[in-house]
Amino acid sequence: MAHFYIFYTRLRTEEKLLFQAAEGKGLPFSAVNVTDAFWPDLPGEKGDVALCRCVSQTQNSALAILLESRGVVTVNSSDVMALCADKVTTAAKLTSAGIPQPEYAVAFSPEGALEAAKRLGYPLVLKPPTGSWGRLLAKVNDTDALEAIAEHKAHMGAAHSVFFMQQFIEKQGFDLRATLLGGKALTVIKRCSAHWITNTARGAYPERYPLSPELEKLLGQVQNAIGGAVLAVDLFETPDGWLVNEVNGQPEFRSSDGELTGVDIAGSLVEYTWSLAKQ
Repeated sequence: MAHFYIFYTRLRTEEKLLFQAAEGKGLPFSAVNVTDAFWPDLPGEKGDVALCRCVSQTQNSALAILLESRGVVTVNSSDVMALCADKVTTAAKLTSAGIPQPEYAVAFSPEGALEAAKRLGYPLVLKPPTGSWGRLLAKVNDTDALEAIAEHKAHMGAAHSVFFMQQFIEKQGFDLRATLLGGKALTVIKRCSAHWITNTARGAYPERYPLSPELEKLLGQVQNAIGGAVLAVDLFETPDGWLVNEVNGQPEFRSSDGELTGVDIAGSLVEYTWSLAKQ
């Protein structure tokens, strides 16, 4: 008989909600803390399904690859995890699909970054290609600041040897976070903050936001371009329409779950994942 595993490294709100949902629905599930565990002693075999909920994107991707080698279906797949974990790859996919996003440039040296900035203009946003929670983002206002930051990054190791730069978008104090499951938008929330980084992990507060036909169409295009079972899409509003800022393949969802939106994301996610075992 198939089994449902939820692998994790830290008990965040999301993991607690997922455990409660799986138990409440009577699913044959096990919660597995992989912090001190190792492969190949982790459970899972062909026909099983798994949610990979490690805090680290790198750990999630590695775990999914290993589980898939045994025939376990993971949500998301390792391919989708890897795509979403890399902002350069995600931006390239969106470009190929003709999906609007902030203008961006990718440079491979501090000198290249300075040249790219001439095209993007200031202010601009310098992002690490991998990372979450708004960490290591820098709003760069002029050439002197970019020169200093790029020089520092050049000495921080291989992980910082690629410079991903975006045009700065004036967001008027908010962005949107849409959560998609099985190709459909479950929730849309407005994340509000006086800070230019409107991330709930950095103190932004959430509000409900209606799903318009325009947004629904754009989110469908993102789904088709990225794939995956569960996605979180961050969007900016501009006078010319919506721009897709980032796509997250292992999203936190506590701000979109429950009372604010009236949607049980955790329950929907465990039901969807278990349905893959039945298939």
